[in-house]
Amino acid sequence: MSIRTLPPCPSSPNCVSTQATDTQHAIAPLQYKKARAEAKEALKAAIATLPRTTLVEEDESYLHYEFTSLLLRFVDDVEFLFDETTKTVHFRSASRTGHSDLGVNRKRMEQVRALVAGKI
Repeated sequence: MSIRTLPPCPSSPNCVSTQATDTQHAIAPLQYKKARAEAKEALKAAIATLPRTTLVEEDESYLHYEFTSLLLRFVDDVEFLFDETTKTVHFRSASRTGHSDLGVNRKRMEQVRALVAGKI
């Protein structure tokens, strides 16, 4: 079984990732205290409260969502990777098209962080 990784952010500012090393794209990962399966269900429940989200892929330690913007129907890909060893949820949120996202991806991930605070 291959170890899944998150793709790196492109040079454009419309992406944030917990695995990025530059300040433009870097964002802090989530930490979880519960069992991975329980933490993953809590994260899924939090994301289910957000509008226009679709879960497109899931496995034991990975989630991939599509978030669609209201007006122009732009699709952003949001991926979560659970690291059981460090109890860390790494994630990447990136626009599929365009250059700037006006900070939407970072704001969304901070919103997710607030939604799961104390729940995972």
